[in-house]
Amino acid sequence: MAYLSLRFDTDAAGAERWSDALLDAGALAVDVSDPAAGTPDESPLYGEPGVPGPGLWRVSRIDALFAEGTDAGRVLADTAQAIGAPMPSHETREVADQDWVRATQAQFGPIAIGEGFWIVPSWCDLPEPGAIALELDPGLAFGTGSHPTTRLCLEWLRGAIAGGETVLDYGCGSGILAIAAAKLGARAVAGTDVDAQALAASAANARANGVEAAFVMPDRLDPGERDIVVANILANPLILLAPALAARTKRGGRIALSGILEAQADEVAAAYARWFTLAVWRRLDGWVLLAGTRHAIG
Repeated sequence: MAYLSLRFDTDAAGAERWSDALLDAGALAVDVSDPAAGTPDESPLYGEPGVPGPGLWRVSRIDALFAEGTDAGRVLADTAQAIGAPMPSHETREVADQDWVRATQAQFGPIAIGEGFWIVPSWCDLPEPGAIALELDPGLAFGTGSHPTTRLCLEWLRGAIAGGETVLDYGCGSGILAIAAAKLGARAVAGTDVDAQALAASAANARANGVEAAFVMPDRLDPGERDIVVANILANPLILLAPALAARTKRGGRIALSGILEAQADEVAAAYARWFTLAVWRRLDGWVLLAGTRHAIG
């Protein structure tokens, strides 16, 4: 079975109206993207809870997928009339059916995290025999190792864990950081998240990797202090969590915070100043990781 793809550009204000109307008109799926993606003019959009959303791109690209044989031009004309918009310039193309599972898998390959440490999807071979391998497939929970914030945390853990530490992954998502800590030699590892689906995914990923790690809701978390606390969330939640994360970190222990845009680093560091002196450990693609050591007093 083949499909028909309809593509056109619109302004940010019209993108949502067009998307809803095309779905009502029979589109199987509608995607809104940046027409400059992959070029120097690309405009990343980042958002987080408690902050007004960044909206859509000033010029937004609409890609609507229809069943084979659809008169896309007629659908577009009728949709334009329905929402009171002018008929946009557009293009159509046939999209051949394919093995969508294989197509998705082809987008994900092994990721090197420092020397001798790899994130490897289950359908790939380990590129470096004898290296530490963390097996992880893309799934419903966040964290595959490809996002800059996750990569920063993995690289930090690679250097921070010497062996025998206790580690807490706060906001564990897929469990990738907790599992990495266990693979790197941590003695006891725990992860927590407010999303039950994330906890289930984390536990399944830990089993697949043959490591021991406890994944529980925050209110079920062992109250003890850890040698290392790592949290890859977002700036606003990290600021609110400062007292809780400080309480989980031993005096002299280390903390790493990510999910922070460069412009947010000072505000996050200030929220933790009572307990830590945080500094930017590394930057990647506009994101930063803040790291520091818990004060002996405070």
